[in-house]
Amino acid sequence: MRNFSSELKKLHKLIAVYAVFILSISTLAYAQDKPADTSNAAIATALPAASASTPSGDAKAGEALFKANCTSCHALNKRVLGPALAGVNNRHSEAWLLKWIKNAPAMVASGDKEALKIYNEYNQAAMTPFPQFSDDDVKNILAYIKVEGDKVNTAPVAVTGVTAASDTSYSNYMIFGLIAVIIIALLVILLLNKVISTLENLLTKKDSVGITLYEEETEVQKDKLAVVKKLIKNKKLVFFVVLCSVITLGSFGWMDLWNTGVQTGYQPVQPIKFSHQLHAGTNQIKCQYCHSSAWKSKHASIPSANVCMNCHKYVQATEKYNGEISPEIKKIYAALDYNPETQKYGENTRPIEWIRIHNLPDLAYFNHSQHVKVAGIECQKCHGPIQEMAEVYQYSPLTMKWCINCHRVTEVNSKGNAYYDKILAAHEDIKKGVKVTAAVLGGLECGKCHY
Repeated sequence: MRNFSSELKKLHKLIAVYAVFILSISTLAYAQDKPADTSNAAIATALPAASASTPSGDAKAGEALFKANCTSCHALNKRVLGPALAGVNNRHSEAWLLKWIKNAPAMVASGDKEALKIYNEYNQAAMTPFPQFSDDDVKNILAYIKVEGDKVNTAPVAVTGVTAASDTSYSNYMIFGLIAVIIIALLVILLLNKVISTLENLLTKKDSVGITLYEEETEVQKDKLAVVKKLIKNKKLVFFVVLCSVITLGSFGWMDLWNTGVQTGYQPVQPIKFSHQLHAGTNQIKCQYCHSSAWKSKHASIPSANVCMNCHKYVQATEKYNGEISPEIKKIYAALDYNPETQKYGENTRPIEWIRIHNLPDLAYFNHSQHVKVAGIECQKCHGPIQEMAEVYQYSPLTMKWCINCHRVTEVNSKGNAYYDKILAAHEDIKKGVKVTAAVLGGLECGKCHY
């Protein structure tokens, strides 16, 4: 205990020295350091003069027209489906650009050299004509391209020898902060002195007080152990506790076994963030457009990346990423080794490693075409509100009980259904005494045995 007291005395001496050191440093720093000359005039003389050229159109009005009509094919500083537009005002005359933007196919057909050069350079992909634009609309768009293009092409100017005043001078907040640290250090010293004096007073007292307290604590511990031993000897209480434990553990074990293999709510992270909410909900694309095999075979299957390219060869969502192609669409391009600038495919293709969500055990036979085509059941019956899911998850439990309950309540609509017409005709033959073979009921179908 005395060693601990002496250590505390050393500690508060160190804190006192530290406080004096901080106070002296802050005083010297505040007295000696002066702010640099950072007036607006000095900075202005250090920077070169900016370009004074002003476009003829209204850049602000042109921004709205550009984003609404041009961003799906063009970006300012990068080639997308069309060329990068930064500097286009310098590459072509304004009169030529007015004709080109309003009706590019007509200029190509007329044999214009500049038009044919662009047409052949971009794989003879025709630019969409905009006859609804007036001359002022086109000039506004060109003004926006010039203003924004100058921002892209102008490199930032490095300013040397100019430093902000806030970087070199000490503010009042810094001084007040240092004073606050010193005050806190003094308070800690006073508190340590109080603790040291208390410990010294305790050391002067007799050791009998500590011995008495230790003996009382030992007696209390002995009394507690005695109560526990008494409860253990009560056989009825022990039996009741064991019985409750067995029932509780058994119940939890039964629930775990009952839910084994049930994956309701399973939502793995997929390699590409494909949104069914956007495609099936907002854009109202039918499920069978991508999952066409659900209409004619047992499996719904995963669509190939080539199906995605039917749209995403042109739809690149550049308007949402400042002219850049969407990162998720880039993953499709990477899987197909597709170059969006040249619009050509390479040979270094690799599959997209999708993670399966709905997975039935091997002992269960489920045929998508039987439910989708024959029974006419909507995909949402099993997969839930798929058109509202940004990320797909397992909506239904897909257990035997769940399937059986569905079969019990679902009515069969046999009207105009060739599949059920054969079965009903076979029943009528049975009533008339005609022999019905397994072949009549579909026994020759390959899927009855091979699946």
